[in-house]
Amino acid sequence: MYTPRRRAKKAKKAGPLRRIRLFIALCLVVFAGLGFGYIFAAYQSLPAVGNNMRPAVSSQVFDSHGRLITTLHSDQNRLPIDINKVPQNLQNAFIAAEDNRFYEHIGIDPIGIFRAIFANLTNRGIAQGGSTITQQLAKNAFLSQEQTLKRKIQEAMLALEIEHKYSKKEILEMYMNQIYFGQGAYGIQTAAKTYFNKDVNELTLTQCAMLAGLPKSPNYYSPFNNLNEAKKRKNVVLDQMVKYGFISAADGNAAKAEKLVFSTTHKTNSDPRSYFFDMITQKVIEEVGADALYKGGLKIYTTLDPDMQKAAENAMKHLPGYYTDGKKLTQPQMALVAVDPHNGYVKAMIGGRGQDKFNRATLAVRQPGSAFKPFVYLTAMQNGYSPASVIEDKEEEFSPGWKPQNSDRAWHGKVSLRTALVRSINVPTVKLAQEVGVSKIINNAEKMGITTLVDSGAYSDANLAMALGGLSKGVNPLEMAAAYGVLASNGMYCKPIALLKIVDREGKVLYEAKPEPKRVIDAEAAYLTTNMLQDVLISGTAGGMGIGRPAAGKTGTTDTYIDAWFVGYTPDLSTAVWVGDDNNKSMNRMYGSGAPLSIWHDFMVNALASTPRTGFSNPGVAVPPEPEIKQDDKDKDKDKDKDKDKDKQAPATVTTEGNANQAPVVSNQPTKKKRSIKERVNEIMGKPVVSNQPTPRN
Repeated sequence: MYTPRRRAKKAKKAGPLRRIRLFIALCLVVFAGLGFGYIFAAYQSLPAVGNNMRPAVSSQVFDSHGRLITTLHSDQNRLPIDINKVPQNLQNAFIAAEDNRFYEHIGIDPIGIFRAIFANLTNRGIAQGGSTITQQLAKNAFLSQEQTLKRKIQEAMLALEIEHKYSKKEILEMYMNQIYFGQGAYGIQTAAKTYFNKDVNELTLTQCAMLAGLPKSPNYYSPFNNLNEAKKRKNVVLDQMVKYGFISAADGNAAKAEKLVFSTTHKTNSDPRSYFFDMITQKVIEEVGADALYKGGLKIYTTLDPDMQKAAENAMKHLPGYYTDGKKLTQPQMALVAVDPHNGYVKAMIGGRGQDKFNRATLAVRQPGSAFKPFVYLTAMQNGYSPASVIEDKEEEFSPGWKPQNSDRAWHGKVSLRTALVRSINVPTVKLAQEVGVSKIINNAEKMGITTLVDSGAYSDANLAMALGGLSKGVNPLEMAAAYGVLASNGMYCKPIALLKIVDREGKVLYEAKPEPKRVIDAEAAYLTTNMLQDVLISGTAGGMGIGRPAAGKTGTTDTYIDAWFVGYTPDLSTAVWVGDDNNKSMNRMYGSGAPLSIWHDFMVNALASTPRTGFSNPGVAVPPEPEIKQDDKDKDKDKDKDKDKDKQAPATVTTEGNANQAPVVSNQPTKKKRSIKERVNEIMGKPVVSNQPTPRN
């Protein structure tokens, strides 16, 4: 029976629930009102659809002292072209790459948005955005590049209005004549001339795909800046064209195989600073867009120190020239990056000889050789070892068939970790990596800013060859300078920063970088590693090349002399120098203690000339003295026997290291094609062979 008592009890329970429902309803009403007000405000400030662009004003770039160093302006000779003169392949390439439902949606595409979200979350297919071609036109022609909700709402509203006023063909024509293609080129006709010295109607399928792939990131995918990534992007566009039925699979494969011949009239980096400027240009475009950069009259503040940059350019005199390759580039090439370890500011940069636009300081991923060893010893310092810990250097098989050797073809018996690192002895380094664990070493390197390591899969760097710098991909100079900077600052990592601030012509700050130092390594381990690396410049592989103030560093040389490094630092500046052959040819027995060390030494002495002399800060750790090591007589006899037989041994499977006092290793074995340590180790261990061809960033 439904009694008054039960009715009252039910009403009592329903009271709080009713209040919750009323509260939720009220919130929905408030949010709806706020949303309507926000949308109405966005609508009220919409620009009119038409040519309301302000007069173009070039942007100015300033150095770390606030002094003007260059002016950036486009080579904009925009050549509008009728859509009927644009090849169908080029139209289809843009639609496949940017907006495959272009002819179906009304300016905004909810299906495309959800598909893009799903693809990006699941990493399926190419990375996608939700903006249609019409939205991109609205953004590029009428709006800023700021990533705000208001701007996105305005973009959608303008897209709907554009679709209402113009036909699809007219929209596509405006889009192709409006967008930026890199190298200062606006519009598809100018891009065709810039990259291929052709009119649009003369483009082949593969050239169409190349141009259609550029708007995603014009500077990064420019074949003049980053040919490997440009080709990959071109192939992605071709795959999309096949996927959506614009071309057959056979046509797509044929286009992928077609050789691309580019215009030879584009500018090269005759100014050594141009590598830095190109990096800044790409960053500014990512933040505020090409139109703002080239026409917005921006003031761009950077970290470049003009005196240090000049010192870097002067140090290039130590770079030898061996031959000119098929691309008319003098080999070897070089890169230099100097980073302030306190804040990550990039103070100087050289990306090559200035004969091309490929920035080797940021994009070349190369084998580090023994320059990777400090990550091993740092990890040991974290795991109970000290510079005075003793490890035995003797012949040892670390995996079936792999017995790494030392560069001097001798065994040294028991040695301290300090001696092993300073003299760059290979076998103790591999043994140490085995004892502390390769995963810990890789983890440390990644925490210190190295992003190019492969830590899983068939090409994983989680093997002992990593200890000697035999990596699947390699490292780049910018990240190496920043990683060694962690040692300089006793364990604090600062992400490299080159762009400080962007200010528009009204004085509004559009972008500002803020250094965010974070502890990634304990101070004690970092300091002990630095303490050992200081001896490298005193009695080690870089002995006698001190710079008149406390400094530390490490040489690195690959076993076929394709790559040579010196990475060194003071408390105030961390600098990586790489010298190498773009075509993976041997550099006439080039050691890290040769040209790279000479360049580094010359640069550091001059770059720090006006900087007060400071020492590395000891966080309170006791540095143990070198131990007295007594070699067993038995071991001495073995070493003597080894010395007698060393000329009979096969060439060493090691990362080569040496200094001016070290005799070159000469084998009396029949001459064979030299292979890198990674190739040999992979062959022994049954893993894929990976070339150390320069590989741009992922």
